[in-house]
Amino acid sequence: MADDMAPAPLTRTSVVKTSNGPVRGYVEGVLQVFKGLRYGAPPTGEHRFKPPQPPAPWTETAEATSYGAPAIQSGMAPGERGSSAGDPPAPDEPGSSEDCLFINVWTPGLDQAKRPVMVWLHGGGFANGSGGAAMYDGGALARKGDVVTVTVNHRLNVFGYLHLGDAFGPDYAQSGIAGMLDIVQVLEWVRDNIETFGGDPSNVTIFGESGGGWKVSLLLAMPGAKGLFHKAIIQSGPGLRGATKADAAKIAQSYLDVLGVKDAAGVAALDTETLSRASVKVGDRMRGFTPVVDGAALPRDPFVPDAPAISADVPVLIGTNKDESTLFMIGDPKFGELTEEDLAKRSKAAAGDKAQALVAELRMVHPDYSPTYLTSAVQTATGMWLGSITIAERKAAQGAAPAYVYMLTWETPVSRGRLKCPHALEIPLVFDNVEKARNFVGRGDEPQTVADQMSSAWLAFAHTGDPNAEGLPAWAPYDTTTRATMLFNVESRVENDLNAGVRKVLQG
Repeated sequence: MADDMAPAPLTRTSVVKTSNGPVRGYVEGVLQVFKGLRYGAPPTGEHRFKPPQPPAPWTETAEATSYGAPAIQSGMAPGERGSSAGDPPAPDEPGSSEDCLFINVWTPGLDQAKRPVMVWLHGGGFANGSGGAAMYDGGALARKGDVVTVTVNHRLNVFGYLHLGDAFGPDYAQSGIAGMLDIVQVLEWVRDNIETFGGDPSNVTIFGESGGGWKVSLLLAMPGAKGLFHKAIIQSGPGLRGATKADAAKIAQSYLDVLGVKDAAGVAALDTETLSRASVKVGDRMRGFTPVVDGAALPRDPFVPDAPAISADVPVLIGTNKDESTLFMIGDPKFGELTEEDLAKRSKAAAGDKAQALVAELRMVHPDYSPTYLTSAVQTATGMWLGSITIAERKAAQGAAPAYVYMLTWETPVSRGRLKCPHALEIPLVFDNVEKARNFVGRGDEPQTVADQMSSAWLAFAHTGDPNAEGLPAWAPYDTTTRATMLFNVESRVENDLNAGVRKVLQG
């Protein structure tokens, strides 16, 4: 019986020669899949906290049939991996490691078809996550849209964004943005190798959600990434700013004080778990270590005071979900039972002097929302929604490549509908991975109906830079006159100047 239950042996692909060495993946239906492709040397030992290096070249064929290790997660030991509804690990994903510079590729063919390439940057802030989450499986997009999909692991938290330049000198000048430099190295790998995997290095779309959207925002302002991608999608993660060197230097010094070390050799001598556990004793667990505006790799804030000139020619698709903050609030014991007093207090914390006017506008937009959901609406509007509108406005002001704006409004029935339309809900819809995410999107036909529309729009954008797709109403680029926004639902529609009163309060 045990032999009967054993998985069928994998059918292997032909050997593919890459710039680092030969690799071989496996066949999955009509696709050829390569998991755990190494794109960088292990960022350990003397390479810890420094820009990524190419891997040592190899001559024996490397087997690319299983995911590579994800990065060390914030505050966790090697091997440990957290999980959330929006980011559950795939069943075959290994434990975390500092040796984490791996990518995964799904392609319809190892030929010269020059398909559009879609490179996914995972969420989890800059603290957690991996490209091996179950909902990030790139197979459905590759099959449906005849594209090559790529998912990425890169350094996170203290290992990717500890700014040691002030403390330890020029050898560590880019330690505060090392994790983003990992992604640049991925895009260089794509430039040098993706044609062999059936992709077009001159038609690359980067897309990401939450922290992944912030990473996309940063890449739009990084000179080292210029020309390595040609379209950008920012999902529920507008990144207007990076961390300042001054603030990052203070955090780094506090961290060194916690460790009790004074020089680079002292840090290099410490084990991975010690470095990780100490990091959460300094600042905010999710935001304590984030990319630094170092003046070189990242010379300016991504979208303050305006959109970066170096990516003016890159079309952008950007948007949010209607009720982003419910995913973060649902663990609150008072979720669903907040009072008007709670609403007033939490709105003041989010919106300051604008809180009362903002709540009044949101009551008109959502007349059926309780204080709990109005609180979520305030936090959603002041955070991801306003930031996304700001990026779209500043992109449109350049008068070069277009920006398209969307909002997902469909509500998931899971958890008795309590989440409404939360953060991360669009991920399995965009990836057309409804069956891999039924615990998040629920049963029935509605999730697939929305997924058909969203995945088609994303694929159209990857092919042409325009998300208009069959089955959707006409969708115009965003400008400050019409402010067109696509509202994705079972029946999608376009609305001009969505939630205008809310916007005017926040921008007033």
